[in-house]
Amino acid sequence: MAINPDAVGTLSAAVESSWTSRDALLYAVGVGAGQDPLDRAELPFVTENSMEFDQRVFPTFAVVLPDVSGVFGGIGTFNPAMLVHGEERIRMFGELPSQGSISTVAEITAIWDKGTGAVVEITSRSTLENSSSPLFEVVMSAFIRGEGGWGGERGPSGPQHEPPDRSADETVTLSTRPEQALLYRLSGDRNPLHSDPSFAAMAGFDRPILHGLCTFGFTGRAVLRSLCDSDPARLESLSGRFSSPVFPGEDLTVEIWRTGPKEAVARTRGDDGRIVLDAGHVTTRG
Repeated sequence: MAINPDAVGTLSAAVESSWTSRDALLYAVGVGAGQDPLDRAELPFVTENSMEFDQRVFPTFAVVLPDVSGVFGGIGTFNPAMLVHGEERIRMFGELPSQGSISTVAEITAIWDKGTGAVVEITSRSTLENSSSPLFEVVMSAFIRGEGGWGGERGPSGPQHEPPDRSADETVTLSTRPEQALLYRLSGDRNPLHSDPSFAAMAGFDRPILHGLCTFGFTGRAVLRSLCDSDPARLESLSGRFSSPVFPGEDLTVEIWRTGPKEAVARTRGDDGRIVLDAGHVTTRG
């Protein structure tokens, strides 16, 4: 048993990180924005010097900003190749500036025994420089195959946010480009699974796959347009569970159901109709 279930509650030291206007622009292109040069709703996210707009930042950019690597040491020892990204959630307390510096503290908030593996949840809270108030919170969970079976609590099972039994209120189809993963990796995740065909083959894929967090970013773009009129200040939270790999070049169709005045559920499908991100949950402001 290599995973340490008693690690729950472990906190990392505060880690400083920063980003520039260029980093935010690169992320926006990495999640597919700017394919239509006449799309005025997305122009503020992909340019910093347009005549009628100031630069703005996609809320999902928050997933690439914190450095949570330090807290992983408390989990125990495991084979990194057995780790699969399970779920992601962002909670925004304010709009991301186009450049800035943050201090992040990460915490191991749960370790669940799923029998065939372990689920580890890490929550990071980031505060803007010279501020005492949090700017955003990111919760990620990872499934580590082969590390379960110690008799611990199983934790939640099954999707927590199912769509209503009716047609979606909004459907948005967005195209990923063949080189989408090569663009997205420049925002920080250089895992060769997304760029090296030989490495992807060892993982059982005939070609590199798209980053799950890139799919999350595409989903966030659709949600922002449909529910927030492309105003990032209005998105309060977004979550989802990764359920199937995506290959660069696929179209992604995001289905959105409004379930309340400031709440919705969402899921994303690939080219063949399979669900690639499910259990999506959205809350908005204003």
